[in-house]
Amino acid sequence: MPEPGEIPADALQQRLERILLGGKRKYTRLEVAEKAGVPEERSRRLWRALGFATVDDDEVVFTDADIEAIRTADQLMNSGLIDPSIELAVTRALGQHLSRLAEWQVHMLWTMITENKEIGSSERQIGRLVERLLPELEKIQEFVWRRHLAAYAGRAMALPDEDLQTRTEVVGFVDMVGYTRLTRQVDEERLTDILDRFESVTTEVVADHRGRIVKMIGDEVLFVADSAVDGAEIALALSERADADETLPAVRAGLASGRILSRFGDVYGSVVNLAARLTSTARPGTILVDKELATELSDFPEYEVRTRRPVSVRGYNRLRPSSLRRAQERPSGMFASSQQLAAEMLGLADATPAAAPVADEVEDATAESLPPRPRPRSKRRRR
Repeated sequence: MPEPGEIPADALQQRLERILLGGKRKYTRLEVAEKAGVPEERSRRLWRALGFATVDDDEVVFTDADIEAIRTADQLMNSGLIDPSIELAVTRALGQHLSRLAEWQVHMLWTMITENKEIGSSERQIGRLVERLLPELEKIQEFVWRRHLAAYAGRAMALPDEDLQTRTEVVGFVDMVGYTRLTRQVDEERLTDILDRFESVTTEVVADHRGRIVKMIGDEVLFVADSAVDGAEIALALSERADADETLPAVRAGLASGRILSRFGDVYGSVVNLAARLTSTARPGTILVDKELATELSDFPEYEVRTRRPVSVRGYNRLRPSSLRRAQERPSGMFASSQQLAAEMLGLADATPAAAPVADEVEDATAESLPPRPRPRSKRRRR
């Protein structure tokens, strides 16, 4: 039983459905196919590909808007604009992306209703709110869609000889360190704040450096960039922003450059897998890049690219990454001399101060030249 003044859930659901679906449910799937003039099996495949639940043939769940939607989709498929071999893949991609958008929007709407008792206590008020917001949401969605169309169309026109589906890109992963442990230590509200902040910072940084977010995967972002410098700047800036932000844990990153397959908003290929493996190998606060990208970035004096010792990861028996960071002034004085001496003893440098390696190189070379030692269980400081 609903509380006094509370709206029965069934009544509210029915009202919202009428607003959102453009009318009452009054047709079965077979009736929709017949009225739209679309073969029954084709309508079934489109419905499933869009990600909607399968319904029985005699179940009354469709509206007049569904008839028009199926008819329009069928006309689009028959126009020749979409190759028949990929029509279901296109439909699936559309359904998946819009499903996530709808989930977020319903959550936003429901939060607004539950936090505002004046609205939530009246079915009519809720209906008016939805009727007022829906056109505004449609307008902003169309605007964003058209802006992205213009951006991609501009690139296609500027590079008419480039295959937009398979091309050379920098692929990067950046993830928050210790996220799994963090989920066990903080409540849902705190976790939401962290994820919101990470997504906000990531969106700003990727946009500032002309990259594109492929997807957010919980505590991780997958992005692509057209140039080596743009990819490097995205990873470096994200690491720096995370270090400076008390809300966020440290991040680590992996970058690789090469040919990728871009399909329905996602990216595939060995370069993507390599970037993911490099990320899993990186230590907190570090950025690892593959050999291809390291070679490209070595021409830019604003970066330091240092080869690291080989590592074994899934799919790569002897992966030799390079670390990436911003160039800094060479150390001087006694510390620089000690680094130079260590490098000379290990045969890493000529007997000239300018060739002195940084600490990471000495550490890696020492680890490679000496047999591994068992690590002590604990360390105690002497007082």
